[in-house]
Amino acid sequence: MFVQALRMTARDWRAGELRFLLVALVVAVAALTSVSFFIDRMRAGLDRDAHQLLGADLLVNADDPVRAEWRQEAERRGLLLADTVTFPSMAQAGEGDDSMAQLSSIKAVSNGYPLRGQLTITTDPEAAGGARGAATRAVPEPGTVWVDANLLPALRAKVGDSIVLGNSQFRIAQLIATEPDKGASFANFAPRVMLALSDLKATGLVDDFARVTYRLQVASKDRNDLAAVRDYETWLRAQIRDNNVKGVRIETLESGRPEMRATLDRAGLFLSLVGLLSAMLAAVAVAMAARRFMSRHLDACAMLRCLGLTQNQVGLLYLTEFALVGLAGSVIGVAVGFGAHFVLLEMIASLIRTELPPVSMLPALQGVATGMLLLLGFALPPILQLRNVPHNRVIRREQGAPRPAALATYGLGVGVFLLLLLWQAGDARMALMIAGGFLGGFAVFALVAWLCLQGLRRLRGSIKHQGWRFAVTSLQRRPGATVVQVVSLALGLMALLLLTVVRGDLMAAWRLATPPDAPNRFVINVLPEQKSGVEGQLVAAGVQKPVLFPMIRGRLTAVNGAPVTRDTYDNDEARRLANREFNLSTTNTLPEANEIVAGEWFKDAPGVAEASVEQSILQRLNLKLGDTMRFDMAGLTVDAKITSVRKLEWGSMRANFFVIINPAAMANAPTTYMTAFHLPEGNGNVGSALSRAYPNLTVIDVSGIIRQLQEVLDQVVTAVEFLFLFTLASGVLVLYAALMGSQAERTREAGLLRALGATRQQLAQAQRIEFVLVGGLAGLLAASGAAALGWALATYQFKFPWVFEPGVWLAGLVTGALCAIVGGWFGLRGVLRQPPLQTLREA
Repeated sequence: MFVQALRMTARDWRAGELRFLLVALVVAVAALTSVSFFIDRMRAGLDRDAHQLLGADLLVNADDPVRAEWRQEAERRGLLLADTVTFPSMAQAGEGDDSMAQLSSIKAVSNGYPLRGQLTITTDPEAAGGARGAATRAVPEPGTVWVDANLLPALRAKVGDSIVLGNSQFRIAQLIATEPDKGASFANFAPRVMLALSDLKATGLVDDFARVTYRLQVASKDRNDLAAVRDYETWLRAQIRDNNVKGVRIETLESGRPEMRATLDRAGLFLSLVGLLSAMLAAVAVAMAARRFMSRHLDACAMLRCLGLTQNQVGLLYLTEFALVGLAGSVIGVAVGFGAHFVLLEMIASLIRTELPPVSMLPALQGVATGMLLLLGFALPPILQLRNVPHNRVIRREQGAPRPAALATYGLGVGVFLLLLLWQAGDARMALMIAGGFLGGFAVFALVAWLCLQGLRRLRGSIKHQGWRFAVTSLQRRPGATVVQVVSLALGLMALLLLTVVRGDLMAAWRLATPPDAPNRFVINVLPEQKSGVEGQLVAAGVQKPVLFPMIRGRLTAVNGAPVTRDTYDNDEARRLANREFNLSTTNTLPEANEIVAGEWFKDAPGVAEASVEQSILQRLNLKLGDTMRFDMAGLTVDAKITSVRKLEWGSMRANFFVIINPAAMANAPTTYMTAFHLPEGNGNVGSALSRAYPNLTVIDVSGIIRQLQEVLDQVVTAVEFLFLFTLASGVLVLYAALMGSQAERTREAGLLRALGATRQQLAQAQRIEFVLVGGLAGLLAASGAAALGWALATYQFKFPWVFEPGVWLAGLVTGALCAIVGGWFGLRGVLRQPPLQTLREA
């Protein structure tokens, strides 16, 4: 039987019967594997390069010096180590009446810092303000410091001058242009002063009462292989747990840097969306190709049955043939996809500044498995129908209805389709949303197509046009085939519309989450009497409508009347939050980029204290709606009831507060102000001017963080744009399969009508009307489905605002009609040019 199957495969290949199926499978697998290869390397590269935002692959934060045995274990595992010690302290410059002091963030670093990313330094204050400097792997030499440029005007100093830290004097040798691991927390908002770790002891600044954070940076020697880092993290967490070590927190990219984590999470969702749509189109393309193969082999199966083959033997022959085609198509598709992903990498080479990790075998294995699973799920039903072809098919040109067993196998196809979605997405929620959208679309499209066919029955005689009657009669003569064609065309167009028109809205919304004009400067410690002056200077500098937010320092002292102490919480992060002062704020209106997810925004009634709490801190402190939080603000106590929970857009880089209390309850609280605004490049002197006019202000430049976020965002968006082109190829194949599905039957009908006297012009008009009806209906259905699915994805998955665009329906209508007309003309153009007898003989 296997030899016979090989002969049949060779014969069908020579006859051209397998080419469409093979091409469909190759394109499907190539689209999936090119996406998979690319996503695999891009994700690995993004995760690797994003670690520069931590300065390491793993960061150990501790309130006390990191234990020697932890360091020794990391060294034993061959990991790279670097140390930093960070704390706030005063930096002084000048003498006598000319002396100036500024609260600074002191950071002592060891050799090798940072392990990931690079410091950039310069001696030009303007270049430092614009984050332009030379990359360096060195650290400050003994007796020197590197400082943020905005510290100079506050101290009235310049490069080369001396400053005093504690008991030691240092020379300002360089200005810090960018610091990869600085982060966006308020602890890092004071101007940075960086010195060598060997100089720290002489300053005398670190004692038992200092608020010091010790950090041990850990990284692998091979940045593409993080297995040793993950193993060390597992070991270290066990040590912390088993020895009940307090005051230690382990940070990775997943647990720290919320603004970068949010961006990378969005990137993962978009890349998963591409994989899902590729899988969907692959399934539809293979299903259409298998159905076409089955319809063209009914007579051959009947002949095999007449020659004595049993049903099982016929089924085994075609199953073997499909398996051979599937294996060949999968392997070729993997090879094409592998080569195609290099083309993708070359096209966006300007955005990839570092070498990507090597290719893994997983996408190749996924590609082969995907090809075989697609054939199993969507080719098995036609094969079961082929094995059931009766002997008398040779004489009587008819076929019975599919048997229940054959129909039941379509459920297998749906199950395989769902498994493919889950496999490609890695996100169950998105996979189910896409699957539900397309399966629901299939049912709705089929129902609407059937209803429209019923409506056309009544309209057949309403238009006195021969071409109209031919077209309507042709559609109604094959109601099942017409419905299948409309549904297939609509599903393919829906995916393409989702990839093209709707994609633009999703991309624009994602970019707006971290827009290019996101705030890149923060100003804090603005006194009430300085508020109007600071606003005036910002307006004069071109800042549009600056908003100064009240900021009140307060310590959480009780929850529901129970005192909060260091031992209230078991979790170290919760202990740290409870042990520090909160940056509280007060406002009547919900701040921009804040969303109420539970409760209601407060009404600010007199005598009532209400609090709106950010959802992550609510979870960390085990709080809930209705709890009462007591804050001590420099002797003023306020008991505020939690009346709402907010979700923040961390990637927006706007001023965000964990807790906001209504203004009526905070009227007597000691208040300073802060603001966040966007300052275009080249206007870096605005911060210096503010510091000179108001020496107590702290001006923080976070343009480096914004730049890092935008670089990752641009890289992923460009990758997704090119990945859509690959998915587009599989979508075009679906459209071709849908339009060619009934080509043979249409050819016979056209030849018969011409034999009965129909003219070429009448047939051409009938074909155009028929395809406009089919394509227009499919386009409208596709546009509706794409808009609904886009809204669901934006609202429930990506959390973006969504605006329906009427242009989607116009694009769907026009695209559907054009695709149907072009496809119909391509398939039937020869019918109108050759004699009817020749057409009927060939058909």
